[in-house]
Amino acid sequence: MDRKNPEVSVVVPLLNERDNIGPLYEQITQVLTDKYDYEIIFVDDGSSDDSFAVLARLQKQDVALRVIRFRRNFGQTAALGAGFAHARGKIIIAIDADLQNDPADIPELIAKLNEGFDVVSGWRKKRHDNAITRRLPSVIANWLIAKITGVKLHDFGCTLKAYRSEVLAETKLYGEMHRFIPALASWNGARIAECVVNHRPRTAGTAKYGLGRTLKVILDLITVKFLGSFSTKPIYIFGGLGLLSAFGAATAGLAVLYQKFISDSHLAMNRNPLLVLTALLITATIQFILMGLLAELLVRTYHESQNRPTYVIKEILESPADDGDEE
Repeated sequence: MDRKNPEVSVVVPLLNERDNIGPLYEQITQVLTDKYDYEIIFVDDGSSDDSFAVLARLQKQDVALRVIRFRRNFGQTAALGAGFAHARGKIIIAIDADLQNDPADIPELIAKLNEGFDVVSGWRKKRHDNAITRRLPSVIANWLIAKITGVKLHDFGCTLKAYRSEVLAETKLYGEMHRFIPALASWNGARIAECVVNHRPRTAGTAKYGLGRTLKVILDLITVKFLGSFSTKPIYIFGGLGLLSAFGAATAGLAVLYQKFISDSHLAMNRNPLLVLTALLITATIQFILMGLLAELLVRTYHESQNRPTYVIKEILESPADDGDEE
């Protein structure tokens, strides 16, 4: 096994999944052993149960297993980002730790990737989740994301995905944006595919997400759309709003002049609500234009600044690279 340059890296973000870690580890190793040079990276996102103790025990037994432990809970996106940043494989697989994703689907995802695609997303066609709190919001969210981003996938929220490492190297993750990786990658020219995967009912632990996540998805979707369309030219959106506001100000101003000098209404200028509207729209025009210019400066600062991760690692458990390598 080539531990320095494995073919496949499997990244597993987790939070309080002590009962699922062992079975998941065994299933992953059974699927990958004798098929690929691989590594498994578990990212403990600040678990408060015995998850890290279980991981530490497994890591001592397997040089292909690496464990990243956060100081506190930073969220699934940060956990995936840390796993991606430390992955050494040419192909990176992301999978949930709750055993609802099936590791047996990994070879099929890799085979699809090898057909020339850059990202292969799992599609949980038959989901074993609560219809009201999980499946219905997911259907709505997936429709919205596909409509707004232009990437036609059925299941953006499925963690089980296969990526080429160079695609992830170009993608920075923030907020809850891990589900938008296919859209972000597609905008960079990556080829995206979808593959139906098995979805199993949860048998241990508790779900970490509910209806409250829907609002975050909507807000992140707005951010993703802005980043995809205006991240390098924010003046276009703010300037566009400014021009629209200027048009409204001009229209309202002309209406005021018409009423004052041409119409028979002879409404007093200081009592005309359109005059107030004109002043407000002129102010809004100036603010939008200035906001766009400031956004341009911020964008340039962002793209020229050093990249900083959105997580803090407490410790990393792994065997020395020279130990356990086989010729």
